[in-house]
Amino acid sequence: MTVRRGGNTRGRIIGLTVLIAGMVASPAAQAEPAPQNSDEKPLVRTVFDRPTNVAGKSLEAVTVSYRPGAKSAGHHHAGSAFIMAYVISGAVRSQLEGEPAHVYQAGETWSESPGAHHTVSENASATEPAELLAVFLVDTGDHPLTTDDSTQT
Repeated sequence: MTVRRGGNTRGRIIGLTVLIAGMVASPAAQAEPAPQNSDEKPLVRTVFDRPTNVAGKSLEAVTVSYRPGAKSAGHHHAGSAFIMAYVISGAVRSQLEGEPAHVYQAGETWSESPGAHHTVSENASATEPAELLAVFLVDTGDHPLTTDDSTQT
């Protein structure tokens, strides 16, 4: 069942995503340093967290900053989370369980459906940093947004 209230909700979400990307690209948003070596986890920073006009849903956004060669552990996201990822800079290799790995360049996007298992998320370069913006449409309060495979039972 589709619920519409006063306009194009999809258009509003797309517009909000563009606004978030603009905020992230500002010099103040880039001032946070990335981890100091590729053995460390990437730096994840919340840049947006607000309820939407859809009852029970929130829009949350994080940046993920990878040093050269850095990668995230295999992980799942919150069970209700639909995710749109946008590469801000560099190149990011991503793979969901059952799908081939793909390298996304700056300006490219991909999505993840609720319940997806993210098996690979890493900087595709051993010499250049990479950063992505992940926008979550999630049930309000469905946390944590990310759970590493090693901590799941």
